[in-house]
Amino acid sequence: MRKKPLIYLAAFFILFTAGTLATQAYMPELKKQLKNTYSSLTNNPTSAPQPEKPEPIEVDLPAPRVIPSIPEGLIGKEYDKHLYAAEHNGFGLIEDEDHMKKLVEDEKLVQVSEGNGYEVMTLTHSHPFITPYSKTVLEEIGTAFQTLTDTETFFVLTSVTRTPDQQKSLRKRNRNATEGISSHSYGSSFDISYIRFNGKKSFDRKKQKALEKVLDEFQEDGKIFFIKERKQSCYHVTVR
Repeated sequence: MRKKPLIYLAAFFILFTAGTLATQAYMPELKKQLKNTYSSLTNNPTSAPQPEKPEPIEVDLPAPRVIPSIPEGLIGKEYDKHLYAAEHNGFGLIEDEDHMKKLVEDEKLVQVSEGNGYEVMTLTHSHPFITPYSKTVLEEIGTAFQTLTDTETFFVLTSVTRTPDQQKSLRKRNRNATEGISSHSYGSSFDISYIRFNGKKSFDRKKQKALEKVLDEFQEDGKIFFIKERKQSCYHVTVR
């Protein structure tokens, strides 16, 4: 009767031994599978959710300004270059007072009075209005002038935009004024005195040299033309 328990014990021992051997044989394979699975989770960049890329931002940039080249025949004619630049820098000739008023209402001409580095004196034969781009260049000239001098210094504009009738009237009292159509009648020319600084009429060699240096640099950059008018003690400037 005692043989059956021995048989059961032997069978249990055999089954336990077989299970242990099978487990030991399977463990390396199980470890390998776990390792491969873990590696795929950590090394595969597509397994993790990717952040959504933001939509590209569209920015409307202003069209680059095209500066008209000067015809070869005008290279040696200083004032003709001013007239050509004025004709090609905007909306055309300002015909009369009504036309100027309409251009101001349409904001094709903007007022100038004072700003960094410049001031407009009381005008008798012109109007303190120029094209928006011309005003931008004027303000750049004023800022550059203050950079070379100091923040309190400013130059004075003695003439700005004229109608053809104003040009004729000026011609009667100033023989140096252009006969016929003037570049002042397009809203892109102005005169800067080189004997008036900080609102006072006085000769200041240092400030004059600083102003002329600025105008030279702007002319070299293709932004303006300028002529030194000695009889009127001013620089005639036309924005290109």
